Amino acid sequence: MGVKAAFIGLGVMGYPMAGHLQKAGHTVTVYNRTGAKAEAWSKAFGGKNAPSPARAAEGADFVFTCVGNDDDLRAVTLGPEGAFEGMKSGAIFVDHTTASATVAREIYGAAIAKGIGAIDAPISGGQAGAENGVLTVMCGGGEADFEKAAPVIDAYARSVKLLGGPGAGQLTKMVNQICIAGLVQGLSEGIHFAKQAGLDPAAVIDVISKGAAQSWQMENRYQTMIEGTFDFGFAVDWMRKDLSICLEEARRNGSHLPVAALVDQFYSEVQQMGGGRWDTSSLIADRKSVV
Repeated sequence: MGVKAAFIGLGVMGYPMAGHLQKAGHTVTVYNRTGAKAEAWSKAFGGKNAPSPARAAEGADFVFTCVGNDDDLRAVTLGPEGAFEGMKSGAIFVDHTTASATVAREIYGAAIAKGIGAIDAPISGGQAGAENGVLTVMCGGGEADFEKAAPVIDAYARSVKLLGGPGAGQLTKMVNQICIAGLVQGLSEGIHFAKQAGLDPAAVIDVISKGAAQSWQMENRYQTMIEGTFDFGFAVDWMRKDLSICLEEARRNGSHLPVAALVDQFYSEVQQMGGGRWDTSSLIADRKSVV
């Protein structure tokens, strides 16, 4: 049985995710800061669009967001004409933004005060995962709210899991980004070494990807890394935003992240090369093996 839903934020992730909800039989109203994008979505998927987050959220059973950062999230929820102004008592708010655990807990507290549920639910899987409906969704919040939200989230997810209370989803996403940073750096150095050693890097990856070195990055990015093509995928600017959240949280909880901090600096060098919008695999460009 379909639910009434709102989706706020139609970027490269949110646009197809909202589409999957509509195609799953739910009644979806969208809001986007750029109204033309919302109108295009309505034409593509048949759902409605609204002039503000509050209007989009009116009468909705579930309100989903996928925006840029902590401040954007506060603006579309707690700000004037924010979603929380329009949400009915008993509705559930699900945030897919990669943000801080601090803002997740802040939003949770504001939601509870208004008699609504809240789940922080950052995602992993990239634009392709969103378009194909196979995202990994890491959740934090109350178990009862999660049990209600999970079947709806399933419209665009391969895996949905509750990891703990408010903020636990964001903390899990931080672990995800820390692991990716190290993997991409290692892959960059490996391909660079293969080239310098006079080996065929594609042949090398074909062999080692069948063993213990295998990773998603290796299988999905090695060819474009060898070619030096980076004009796609998850942007370096976004990764640095995510790593800054990780490093700030690490300072708060006493974690030591020397590799993540170093890789963040390598990404800074890629930005200085003009690669802020390049895919995160562009770390190899900083190894001077791509000109």
